[in-house]
Amino acid sequence: MWQTVLAQIQLNISQANFSTWFKNTGILSQKEGQVIVSVPNSFAKEWLENKYNKIIFKLLHSLDEEIKEIKYTVVRQGLKVFKKPSFSYPESDQLEFQELKIDKDTNLNPRYTFENFVVGPFNELPQAAAWASSKDPGLIYNPLFVYGGVGLGKTHLLQAIGNEITKNFPEKKLKYIPSEKFTSGVVTAIKNHTMESFKTKYRAIDVLIIDDVQFLAGKEKTQEEFFHTFNTLYERNKQIVLSSDRPPKAIPALTERL
Repeated sequence: MWQTVLAQIQLNISQANFSTWFKNTGILSQKEGQVIVSVPNSFAKEWLENKYNKIIFKLLHSLDEEIKEIKYTVVRQGLKVFKKPSFSYPESDQLEFQELKIDKDTNLNPRYTFENFVVGPFNELPQAAAWASSKDPGLIYNPLFVYGGVGLGKTHLLQAIGNEITKNFPEKKLKYIPSEKFTSGVVTAIKNHTMESFKTKYRAIDVLIIDDVQFLAGKEKTQEEFFHTFNTLYERNKQIVLSSDRPPKAIPALTERL
């Protein structure tokens, strides 16, 4: 019965919303006219109660007229890894070995994937949004801005998006770059009078992923170039993914238009 409800809902909302709010939901129990729907986290519970309860009730009632009430309850699935990584690294010389694996064209490390990203109640929402954007780059959650404290897996998630897009859309030009390297590229281009070449390089990209954008703070020329690159790519429906250790309004010395 729940699958029938999901099928109808999927026809009426965007794929991004469906993936975000209805993933890992199901009917936990049904008795005496009451249906209890399990949801993976409190975000989904609140959203289904406030935004989608009417349509869910209407669909369930049309399937079973005895249904009079719907309740939502969070069922914690705990930390999980989608599947065990297919390879491991020896403890010795691990850093050097990782460096050799980085793709020189995209700057992506192939060990960062959705398959070995650990998902828990604290990061299910960004993981779902990241997964959705990787399946339809440029159209769902664009731009995608991920922020959180140091060491919470932002880089892993950003690179997982890149690796998934590269796997599914090998024809797309993709670049992952920390903001410090982007800044360094701007400075070098100005110094060597190669700014036009720099602009052409980044504005021809299909997927731009910039990590730790908080380091753009106070760098006016870099911010200006990033602003124009961002606008050019966004207008062409190119996917843009950004990360920071804080929300945009909390980044000091960031221009208002950014």
